[in-house]
Amino acid sequence: MDDLRRPTGFLFAVLGLILLLYGLMSPNVQAPLEPGVNVNLWCGLTLFVFGGCLLWLSFRAKS
Repeated sequence: MDDLRRPTGFLFAVLGLILLLYGLMSPNVQAPLEPGVNVNLWCGLTLFVFGGCLLWLSFRAKS
């Protein structure tokens, strides 16, 4: 394993998926500074997309 993007992308994707699922399952949990915004959902989505991009770049570099 010589490409650091693969384990890093996997880590970000898994953490993002956990946050995304938590944000979907408990939509009433809100950040105290931003009422009406589900921070877990948006941060989870961002982390999941970033991890997916890293994984895509790591697999694309191998071919």
